[in-house]
Amino acid sequence: MTHWFHRNPLKATAPVSFNLYGVASSPAASKICNDLRTSRARLLDMFTDATCTPEIMKKATDEYLSLLQGFIVSLDGTGQENKLRFIQNFRWTDTLQGNTPSSQQDAVFELVSMGFNIAIWHTKFASRLAGKENITEDEAKDVHKSLKTAAGMFKYLKEVQIPRLITPAEKGRDLEPRVIDTYIVQSQAEAQEVTIARAIELKHNVGLIAALAFETANFYQKADHTLNTLDPEYSMKWRKYLQLKQHFYMAYAHCYHGQTLLASDKCGDAIRSLQEAETYYSRAEVLCKEYRQTKGPGSTAKPSEQLFFRKLGGLIKNTLEKCQRENGFIYFHKVPAEAPVLELKASYGLAEPISFELPALSDQCTLEVYATFDLTRGQKDDKAKVKPKPDEDIKPVKEPDVKSQIDTGCVIS
Repeated sequence: MTHWFHRNPLKATAPVSFNLYGVASSPAASKICNDLRTSRARLLDMFTDATCTPEIMKKATDEYLSLLQGFIVSLDGTGQENKLRFIQNFRWTDTLQGNTPSSQQDAVFELVSMGFNIAIWHTKFASRLAGKENITEDEAKDVHKSLKTAAGMFKYLKEVQIPRLITPAEKGRDLEPRVIDTYIVQSQAEAQEVTIARAIELKHNVGLIAALAFETANFYQKADHTLNTLDPEYSMKWRKYLQLKQHFYMAYAHCYHGQTLLASDKCGDAIRSLQEAETYYSRAEVLCKEYRQTKGPGSTAKPSEQLFFRKLGGLIKNTLEKCQRENGFIYFHKVPAEAPVLELKASYGLAEPISFELPALSDQCTLEVYATFDLTRGQKDDKAKVKPKPDEDIKPVKEPDVKSQIDTGCVIS
């Protein structure tokens, strides 16, 4: 499997007490506040638990978000804003810009930020699982599903929840379109990598493999271009990763397209396509070194050392030599000066985001209990009123140190 995935850090957040003493004027209201605090803490723990699975993550997510919706959705039937939406302050850091947090007194901001972290977790789970030695078919399916789940969550947040924020997303930070669009496209592209690995292993039609590789390269190019107006100080390492992936899959596309051309007795065109594959592969090797040398957020993979990467170099070399031999003995075709323009469309295997839906509102959040939250009484707990300074840093998340196993190629056992 390919498992050289660049991963930006998880977002970090300040603790939230939900201590609405005075405002929560009934035992049922106080229980909601207490359950919000404990379910939030439990969900945050899942982000750093190396044994956490998507099923466990979904359970923890549903428990917290079903309660949090009691501070967001309209419960009184009037369609007016929930009176509890702006009562609690939330602070979250950014995946690109270090430990200085953004702060908003808005439950929708909490929903978006937590949802963003859940999506990031799914990409990290996929990377960790794909890094196993001798990955099984079921595990490969889990990798594929997790990446499509992440894409779907990012897409949902962008289209449904982020537009609801009263305070617009800050430029260059996670919730603004350039950044979240890149996460969406990258997740889709990585899901397609799993499809390509599977197609190669099962020796599917070379035309389909070429088309999938070409579509995947275009995804990575789109993601890279989306980031080109961000500050290079915190985006360049990410961009180097996207660029090397684009060139790698363009090399794949030209390599397999060359095989398609040879099968159609177009040996001169096949040679030129393989030469173009060599050019892209050489550029990808350079980008691998540049990626490792570039400072910035995120993990440092070593793609040029992975067998999956090195096998492509050998495949291009051997296929090109075969084409040249055939041309010298059989075809005697002239090799064009220009490489063939790829206009490939994959009919199968394209990764679409899995649609995300919020869990149902918790049964605890009834209209009767909602009425016992009395904002006119004010909060008695002074600590709940005190807002930390916006520029006060939050410690980064201590993520598990998961090291990739030796890459055994793209075989899914």
